[in-house]
Amino acid sequence: MNLTQITAFRAVMEASSLSEAAEKLGRTQPAVSLAIRSLEDTLGLKLFVRHGRRLVPVPEAHYLHAETSDILDRLSNVAGTMKSLIAGQGGNLNVASMPGPSTFLFPRFVSRFVGDNPNIRVSLSSRTSPQIRELAATQGFDFGFADVIGRGPSAQTFQQEIISADCFCAMPHDHPLAKQQVVEWRELDGEPLGLLQPTHVSHQKTVAEIRKAGGHPNIVLDSQFFLPMMPFISAGRCLAVVDPLTSVSENEMNTTSGRVVFRKLASGFRYEYAIVYPIFRPLSQLAGQIKNGWRTEVMDLLSSVGARPELHPFTSE
Repeated sequence: MNLTQITAFRAVMEASSLSEAAEKLGRTQPAVSLAIRSLEDTLGLKLFVRHGRRLVPVPEAHYLHAETSDILDRLSNVAGTMKSLIAGQGGNLNVASMPGPSTFLFPRFVSRFVGDNPNIRVSLSSRTSPQIRELAATQGFDFGFADVIGRGPSAQTFQQEIISADCFCAMPHDHPLAKQQVVEWRELDGEPLGLLQPTHVSHQKTVAEIRKAGGHPNIVLDSQFFLPMMPFISAGRCLAVVDPLTSVSENEMNTTSGRVVFRKLASGFRYEYAIVYPIFRPLSQLAGQIKNGWRTEVMDLLSSVGARPELHPFTSE
């Protein structure tokens, strides 16, 4: 049996006449008759008895109708699901983000994109940047958002889109430097600083910039992530050189009730983010749409705080 035969068969079973079945299928009456005869020849069974202009099904035809209707319904469901997947309106999404954006910005975007669509299942996790690269290398998710922790030759197991932007200095709202719009690196000489842990590239670059300006870094706090530094900065314990998305997150979440402000740093190094995804696992339509949407979202958020974002060419690692 083939799909043409059983489609014609169901139409005849559910119509009051052959002509009605043909009209329902959008085919000619002879074409439908031919499909029924072909099915009968395949089965070696007469499925209908003609009474005048009506085709009366034999008992075996009712069994075949029940079985083939189930098959056709399942095919219809599959076709509908595939259309949804192709349109990016259905499927499973497995994504990860480094802890800062995963606190608020990333899940807000994904939830807004997905909306109340019941056909999309989301798995969203918070991972460190090295963990995100490991997942991408093992083809373990659709895509992730991380910071760039260094560049160098390695096996080509994942690819990434890099976005660079200006860094900011986070400080108490009543700090003397808060009166300025731009902070010079030399002005951080001796200031108590909160930085990421010494192994992180931003820690190393911050120390290098202050020393290059003739200053001496005074590190009083190190943290695995930027957002946990906010209460310390709010209390006047330290300043911090942070990535611009931390500025966006704190401005929107307002965890310190406005007691922490952000000022741009003059020149110096730029923070780098990466949208990371596997090489050997093609993105689904859904994942591709969300990845591209998140790239646009990040660029817009960075532009909104004047961080001058720049998108760099694709790279593989």
